[in-house]
Amino acid sequence: MDAKVGIDKMSVYLPHFYLEMEELATARGVEVEKYTIGIGQNKMAVPTIEEDIVALGANAAKQILTEEDKGAIDQVIFATESSFDYSKASSTYIHELLEIQPFAKSFEVKEACYGATAALQLACDYVRLRPNRKILVISADEARYGLETGGEPTQGAGAIAMLISADPQILALDMDSISITDNQFDFWRPNYSEYSMVDGKFSTELYKNIFTRIMTKMEATQPEKLKQLRAMTFHLPFTKMGKKALASYEELADSVFNEEEKIALLNTWKSYFEESARLNKEVGNVYTASLFLSLVSLLIFAEDLKSGDQIGLFSYGSGAVAELLVGTIQDGFLNALNKDVIVQHFNNREAIDIERYEAIFNEAVPTDDSKTTIKGPIETAGFYLAEVDAHRRYYKYRD
Repeated sequence: MDAKVGIDKMSVYLPHFYLEMEELATARGVEVEKYTIGIGQNKMAVPTIEEDIVALGANAAKQILTEEDKGAIDQVIFATESSFDYSKASSTYIHELLEIQPFAKSFEVKEACYGATAALQLACDYVRLRPNRKILVISADEARYGLETGGEPTQGAGAIAMLISADPQILALDMDSISITDNQFDFWRPNYSEYSMVDGKFSTELYKNIFTRIMTKMEATQPEKLKQLRAMTFHLPFTKMGKKALASYEELADSVFNEEEKIALLNTWKSYFEESARLNKEVGNVYTASLFLSLVSLLIFAEDLKSGDQIGLFSYGSGAVAELLVGTIQDGFLNALNKDVIVQHFNNREAIDIERYEAIFNEAVPTDDSKTTIKGPIETAGFYLAEVDAHRRYYKYRD
């Protein structure tokens, strides 16, 4: 029998600062319910200039790697749509900062918010052929739309690190999945633009359409597996999006299930939705990491989930590529996740006011030839961007 492969260890790392949605709503002259109910967000993570994607990713990964892990890692895969270099992969910095064995390869993958799922699937396929080896997958992003824009309340930042191995402690992933590609322009960021461009209404409709198309495909090809799914997790650019997707599937007229079966299945998924969105509500959109933040949230807050339960993971990346994965919860998942550490990390963050948020947002990494010291407004422990010049970024670690 082939060994199970999937997520062995998993960690979250967030910027130190956050902005309350009430603070943003007051400053923008809108009702706070537009943010807290309309899109389902409570807080927005606010990264400082020294908390770039490499620093966030390295701090996430450092929490979970032992020296033995570093010697067994064959690949470091970085998934992001916030890359600061069109050529050099951010994973090469991570490889150096964490002192992973030198013969590991490092590269970056991109397809909007779907990228981390592509990285995860690449990693699992590799480990299935080499069950004594491991792969580090890092997903880190900073969602930026600009001040006083329609997308501003969905901004966010953070990182997820996942160690992929055989006989995983957290989640074993099925080899079979359902994916789809539909060349659309709901969201994109051309190289001449500092900020992402999004057609919000179209993107929401496309997301729902692709979710229902994938579910229809699964009904046709794997109906019994679909019935066994205890919960469904989503890519959540804003948490209301997951509810919209469930509603669109519920409204789908043609189904292999009778109405009673379908309602029962959807009610089960809905019963877990709030737990799966709890962390995302406090962070905002973290692009490639959003689905996996939702997964962490579900696993640490849904108290009646147990080993052997199967869950669906719906990954969506604008442009558009999506995939539905199925994972089976493993015996050691709660110990491997360490709920107390994750909750404490969230609670240790600091609220800021609108003036400080806007000042941080407007900071920019220098682009001239001279080496410049980065003077961020915080001194939290961990990796941080310390200096930058025309050739590279320099990171340091503070205890």
